[in-house]
Amino acid sequence: MWPGTLGPVETRQRQADRTRETKRKLMEATVECLVERGWSGTTTTEVAERAGVSRGAQLHHFRTRGELVAAAVEHVGAESVEVLKRRAAVTDKSTHAVVELIADFHASDLFTAALELWVAARTDPELREQVLDLQARLGREVYGLALELLDVDDAKPGVKDAVQATLDLVRGLALANQLADDGKRRAHVVRYWARMLEEQL
Repeated sequence: MWPGTLGPVETRQRQADRTRETKRKLMEATVECLVERGWSGTTTTEVAERAGVSRGAQLHHFRTRGELVAAAVEHVGAESVEVLKRRAAVTDKSTHAVVELIADFHASDLFTAALELWVAARTDPELREQVLDLQARLGREVYGLALELLDVDDAKPGVKDAVQATLDLVRGLALANQLADDGKRRAHVVRYWARMLEEQL
């Protein structure tokens, strides 16, 4: 091998790094586009332009808009769960603090992007299959994280229903936040619900 040239292993590693970076750019651009333009305005061409990626590269990784958007929401969802875990590590573990963390998580841009995807899936059978699978996986992950943060065991009677009701509640609050800032009312409802949840748990 000539001095300064790359070996096969190093070449493959660099290519893998470039692939990961391209996918990351595409997925982040997709979520931005969903939040700003909605499902109808999120085209593969627009996403590729925002990401600074060629159409060929975009199509190489994601054949359809549905695949791209589902992957983007899942990717950002997984990242958001990690952010939520880090935030939880440096905050108090009171029931109110945990419910507030989970409510804020659902009021993020991720929820807005996911909502666009969920609505589009209602009338698109192919997209619906992807979204149902994605919803189930992310739902399990957030549910498990809620149990961990609240330090409860869902084998105890009533715990599973209480935690699931909490997640349903914060999703509803996030939906109410889509057209106008609903932060003040959300904070009041979160405080009220946290007191009720503490009694139940």
